[in-house]
Amino acid sequence: MILYWATWVVVRLAATLLFRLKVAGQRHIPKTGGVLIAANHASYLDIPILGCGMSRRASYMGRMDLFGGPVGWVMRHLGWIPIRRERVDRGGFEEAIARIKAGRAVVIYPEGGRTEDGQLQPGKPGVGMIVAATGCPVIPAHLAGTYDALPPDAKWIRLRPIRVTFGEPMDFAALLKELDGESKKKDVYQRISQEIMDRIAALEGVASPSTARGSAGS
Repeated sequence: MILYWATWVVVRLAATLLFRLKVAGQRHIPKTGGVLIAANHASYLDIPILGCGMSRRASYMGRMDLFGGPVGWVMRHLGWIPIRRERVDRGGFEEAIARIKAGRAVVIYPEGGRTEDGQLQPGKPGVGMIVAATGCPVIPAHLAGTYDALPPDAKWIRLRPIRVTFGEPMDFAALLKELDGESKKKDVYQRISQEIMDRIAALEGVASPSTARGSAGS
């Protein structure tokens, strides 16, 4: 606990000084109870920036190969939930579900990986699996500026303004009533994912990935 908040203070101070960090909509994050925070993913800066944008401790789902050795141990202590990307990692998802059911906040990046061009990518159904298993509210979040500050091919961090925006809670109770059979589950999971990406896109003020592709093909 002490390590987490000590890290939070250091990162928040650095982000404010270096990136002129601005945070909006933090009031939408419930102070207690299980909740899933879903954000776009454009940079390695996303995890620390999103974390210091919240006044509530959270766990973060991320690629298993991000951290190894002693660093991996420290990151797990801070709340990192390692996920295998080559297949559905049931162990990682079950850990995220367990933490939410225990009343904790968990962060997921529905796109499943960093964008290569800074644009939003379609969401994957994994986020829908967690929502279906927990029935928890989802807080959409958009990070602006992290791609400019540290794009995938950059060797050095660039000093660019960064803004974190949290949206209103999303409730999927009505959609979850449609769950019936394995084939229906996959459809509902994907619809949940798409609705979340639509809301993230709205926070950014752009068309969602599916909407943009549909317009281009018309």
